[in-house]
Amino acid sequence: MIDYQQALNKLRANVDTLPRKRVKIEEAAGYTLGQKISARADMPTFDRSAMDGYAVCHADLASATARKPVWLNLIGTIYAGDPARPPVRSETAVRIMTGAGVPQGADAVVIKENCRESGGRVAVQKPVGPGENIRRRGGEFKRGAEILSAGMKITPPVIGLLATDGHASVFVHRKPRITLVVTGNELIAPGKRLRQGQIYDANSVAVGAALHEMGLKASAILRLKDDKPALKDALARALGSADVVIALGGVSVGDRDFVKDIFEDLGVETIFWRVAIKPGKPTYFGRSRSKGRTKKTRKLVFGLPGNPVSALVTFHKFVKPALSQMMGTLDEKPIKLTATLQKKLRKNTSRLEWVRGVLSTRRGKFVVAPTTGQDSHMLGGLAHANCLIEFPRHKTSLGKNTIVEVELLNWKV
Repeated sequence: MIDYQQALNKLRANVDTLPRKRVKIEEAAGYTLGQKISARADMPTFDRSAMDGYAVCHADLASATARKPVWLNLIGTIYAGDPARPPVRSETAVRIMTGAGVPQGADAVVIKENCRESGGRVAVQKPVGPGENIRRRGGEFKRGAEILSAGMKITPPVIGLLATDGHASVFVHRKPRITLVVTGNELIAPGKRLRQGQIYDANSVAVGAALHEMGLKASAILRLKDDKPALKDALARALGSADVVIALGGVSVGDRDFVKDIFEDLGVETIFWRVAIKPGKPTYFGRSRSKGRTKKTRKLVFGLPGNPVSALVTFHKFVKPALSQMMGTLDEKPIKLTATLQKKLRKNTSRLEWVRGVLSTRRGKFVVAPTTGQDSHMLGGLAHANCLIEFPRHKTSLGKNTIVEVELLNWKV
């Protein structure tokens, strides 16, 4: 068996970033940015008012109070988008709206709430400082400055920033084509009537949902019997059309666990099989090198255990980082923190164990408790968990009140 960190290192060393394509920014959410973006212009592009109020010379208002306001002559109004801006001189003011360009001569904006108008004049009841309530040109970014890095996940704020800088389209890394293969004579699709010895296929639905949370989807889902020739034919077709094949079940050492051997027969290079972890010991990872039109591309092959918790945890720990890397995402470390364990834990294996847990706060400190139902077939514990408690490989017990490391469960990238 290989330990977890070794397996993860091997995985990362064998994942290629997919090619780029250009998409409209309206369609870019969920992709990874395939280029560095430098500001085309200063942001903001001109001095703007941050508030509704009056553009003034701040020195005129040094003595202004509510009881003895300073009166200024109103010489015009500027709305957002107005190109004409009457210049401000001492003892004058221009009514100005949020987002409107600050006129020449004005060095501050006094907010509307501190003023009152009468007879073409405005009484200012409070002084302002130089630059107050003005968003200066280039105050956020100067022209040419990097505003977005290649490898960033494209979120709504990223799209907003692209639009602010005038981009109608952008280069992204394409998303992988994924095929899910579920094996087992006992499996039937949810919603159908169970017969003796049958169980519902939860894995393809759950892993499909995990892909959805990443902004991905399986292009094909194959539910197959434990028939070796038929399985080999299906896996060969999957390798021909997909960038990633994820087999759920059939990777252990049972009489009908054919998946690993079939992949190797089909020319898949085994990178690792069997990892010193719980859940997920029989996890398999390989790569298949096939010749494309322009260059050789490596297809990824995963064999995840058939128990539902094992399938989801190994997806989270292995498949998710691989898919993110394929899409060019910057190396994102999982969010980990320390917490006080609320219940003693024991194990009788020399494997790294991820215990499903619920993280909360008590008197301002993080505490964590294991969920009930920790066996690899018990989805209830994982359904209620918001974190994984790390139970180190070399330890067999963790006492109550021990400080442990937990990883937040985030199914999104």
